[in-house]
Amino acid sequence: MNIIKFIESFTNESFLNSKSSRRDSFGQFGTVGKNAAMAAIPFGLATFLAPQKSSAASTTFFGPQETPIEALQLALILEYLEDEFYATALATTGLIPSAHQTIFTQIAKHEKDHVEFLVSQLGDAAPARPTFDFTGGQGNPGGPFNPFGDYDTFLALSQAFEDTGVRAYKGQAGNLLGQPALLKAALQIHSVEARHASQVRRLRMEKGWIEGDDRGGLPEAAQAVYDGEDNSMQLFFNTSSVSGIPSAAGPESFDEPLTGAQATSIASLFIVP
Repeated sequence: MNIIKFIESFTNESFLNSKSSRRDSFGQFGTVGKNAAMAAIPFGLATFLAPQKSSAASTTFFGPQETPIEALQLALILEYLEDEFYATALATTGLIPSAHQTIFTQIAKHEKDHVEFLVSQLGDAAPARPTFDFTGGQGNPGGPFNPFGDYDTFLALSQAFEDTGVRAYKGQAGNLLGQPALLKAALQIHSVEARHASQVRRLRMEKGWIEGDDRGGLPEAAQAVYDGEDNSMQLFFNTSSVSGIPSAAGPESFDEPLTGAQATSIASLFIVP
């Protein structure tokens, strides 16, 4: 099978109207082999997928998110990050108070399920799990975060990761329009990530939504997670001009997407090169 033609078929009307399931579709993709798969994606990401460089970190992981394959690969990297973050936290004795153990155990189960689902869909095109450094030091000592030694920092970083996931899934939705089944699945994950974000925010005694571009007490290194959230213009309509509500409520009413490049830059802060 010509892999380029296969990817192009995602936007072919006859293909979209067929009765094939998304599992069948990606099953075909998985049979073409790793070399063919990497030939169909950006050079930077192909380098990352190569076995000898499976832990490489760079903002060139992903090119412009233009295909369903690339969109799912980006989603999987973010899910790997969250999955390992919560698994490590739950394994750290004394970090999470007993009253919150059930919450984070359930969130961890969700993230593990998201990883397994995305891996099943991508097959041989699934990127390897990177090596993560949740201090933000990219493997160097003295990173700005200490999430497994301080519960408040763990909560804050959990919030940032969940908020990133929500915005990143939103940013990739348009790239899955050619695959309705995959778009539906991505939106289902997106809504769960939003619930995670809201729950963690409330554990931190914050509102359940992002307020402007406020990073919620996180170090400046996390500001990229919230940049652009103070946008008041939606389809040429100034949401801050609605009478009877505070001007800040307008931007809070709309969550902004992250581009693939923005999401990759944020994730790269926690990946060892």
